[in-house]
Amino acid sequence: MLLVCLIFLVGLIGYSLSDQRNLSWPEQFVQDSVGTVQSIFSRPAYLLSNSIDAVNDLRNVYQENQVLKSHLDEYASLQVELGELQRRNQELEDMTDMEEDLLDYSVRNAMVIHRSPDRWNELIGINQGAQHGIEEDMAVMTSEGLIGKIREVSQFSSSVQLLSDQDAGNRISAMVDADETVYGFMEGIDDESGHLRFTKVDIDIEIEEGQIVSTSGLGGVFPDGLVIGEIVNVETDEFGLSQTALVEPSANFYHLDYVMIIERSASAMEDFDAVEENEEDAALEELLENEQDSEEEGE
Repeated sequence: MLLVCLIFLVGLIGYSLSDQRNLSWPEQFVQDSVGTVQSIFSRPAYLLSNSIDAVNDLRNVYQENQVLKSHLDEYASLQVELGELQRRNQELEDMTDMEEDLLDYSVRNAMVIHRSPDRWNELIGINQGAQHGIEEDMAVMTSEGLIGKIREVSQFSSSVQLLSDQDAGNRISAMVDADETVYGFMEGIDDESGHLRFTKVDIDIEIEEGQIVSTSGLGGVFPDGLVIGEIVNVETDEFGLSQTALVEPSANFYHLDYVMIIERSASAMEDFDAVEENEEDAALEELLENEQDSEEEGE
């Protein structure tokens, strides 16, 4: 019986391993049954798997979206930084050009290091002081025009009094270069319009809108020809004795990063002293002549 069983099993094995044969109905039944059960369970499994994959994809999309948003924010900040750097670079280039134009003056570059919100229109601080050769009343400007003068000097920093300061002592000798040179003083800012005030102009002298106001150099400290701004309006003072012009400043007082400190050259100072001496000599001679005439008339 054992031998018969072994022969039967070998025969079945050989039959099952043969390439050309058809499935028997029990095999077909088992295969179909298993396939049906697999189909019943595989579809929900695929749906569940696809749902999980979709959720993971959504999560990944959300995370990628957040990363892209952060990159966009960085891009915006980079754009702002780029614009600021371009503006500063242009300002420094303009300052270099100004140095080439101001050959008669000693120019020192400085950086604005502080500006108090409660004194926004009055003072700024710069990183140059007495150790760098800075002195009080030196002119301070940007590549666009004059902004003020040195007010206080420390060893390594200084404070700059802006032209917009309403202090009564904040006065700069200025002029309008027209057919006839017009002299006056820059005194603070007009509260209503926000323009600088060019005061003490002779009532009989005609000044017009669009004319350029610059330093006159008559104060003995500032060099002449430093641009201040453009006249936008002219009005008579309340007593009718002089004129006051409103001047739109050439420099932007709100964006001050780098400034230039202008020191009048020694030759210019000598010329100014010579002019003063000549004026004093002329005045003395005139006084002596008047005294002699008075004595002759008395005799």
